[in-house]
Amino acid sequence: MTASADSAQAAPQATGWAEWLDRHCGPVMVLPAVIVILCFALFPLIISAYLALSRFALAQGGFTLRFVGLANFRKLITGSQQYHLLGTFGSLSVFQWLLLALVAGLLVHGFWRHFTRGRPTILGVVGRLITASMVMGLATLAIATSATGGVPGTVVNTLLYVVVGVAVQFALGLSLALLCGQPIRGRNFFRVLFFIPLMVTPVGIAYTFRMLADMQKGPFAPITQFLGITEWSWATEAWSARLMVLVGDTWQWTPFMFIVLLAAIENQPRDQVEAARLDGANGLQVFRDITWPAIAPVAATIVLIRLIEAFKIIDLPNVLTGGGPGLATESLTLHSFIAWRTQDLGGSAAVGYTLLFISTVICVSFFNFVVRPARGSET
Repeated sequence: MTASADSAQAAPQATGWAEWLDRHCGPVMVLPAVIVILCFALFPLIISAYLALSRFALAQGGFTLRFVGLANFRKLITGSQQYHLLGTFGSLSVFQWLLLALVAGLLVHGFWRHFTRGRPTILGVVGRLITASMVMGLATLAIATSATGGVPGTVVNTLLYVVVGVAVQFALGLSLALLCGQPIRGRNFFRVLFFIPLMVTPVGIAYTFRMLADMQKGPFAPITQFLGITEWSWATEAWSARLMVLVGDTWQWTPFMFIVLLAAIENQPRDQVEAARLDGANGLQVFRDITWPAIAPVAATIVLIRLIEAFKIIDLPNVLTGGGPGLATESLTLHSFIAWRTQDLGGSAAVGYTLLFISTVICVSFFNFVVRPARGSET
């Protein structure tokens, strides 16, 4: 009698557990992977945060870590390493002051539109204040270090690779995707050809461009000798060195933009395109009114992905120029790596957290102000 009663109680409990597992099967199956990812993601963040607030030093039998608070960040922003991170400020011209005023005016106009046309919330206002402060600060830094007598630091160099590089890569990728989306002869061959650079490692690309750009023994050396410019070296000029890094980065990442945008273009509504052609619309009108609205969500998403990746550039400037001449091509990631290599672990972690803050604010702002509206217009 007692055994039957116990079995009767156990049966509903087993059924209840089975029903609960059936309802929550998805989260339960994903939970181990989430835990592992969080451990691998949170542990380095916590350790690097501790390092950023400490000073590492070798000692007898090992090393010591001494808590110094925000000293590593003060050294980067206002101390001895300010020239390395922020650069050297020059004297602004009238045009540069007007450019700064234009940036400030655009930011004020954006706030005015948000308060007059939308429904402002506390979170939205705080987010826009953070974004506006970041944009104004970075714009001031870029203009001040690019002025007469100024020298850009690693923050401005990284912004150059991110903003100019991603913009050029998107423009080229979109152009090639529109071209290969047309019924032209040999387009399948060009699709494979344009995709090849993405399969090469960044270090391989860096060494390839280093050999191609060799003015003495490279494949283009006969041309430079014919033109009489063999004495000139692109690696000794700041802007030519930056341009070479941008060219290599663009050659590598344009195929990523191309292949994704091509898939989006080929999935646009063909009936609308054919109807527009029958109505006499030209190619520009079809792109503006049909193609671009159809691919805008995809375009915004891949630009966001590329922005995140562009902030981490290190292979090309390290192999091509070693960050030189001087600090002309050194990115924030390379800055952190060089500090780590010299056993300044606290300074390296501080640079890494500076990069984390800048990239997070920019990428989150881009997602909120570009990606989400693009997805909303799609629906």
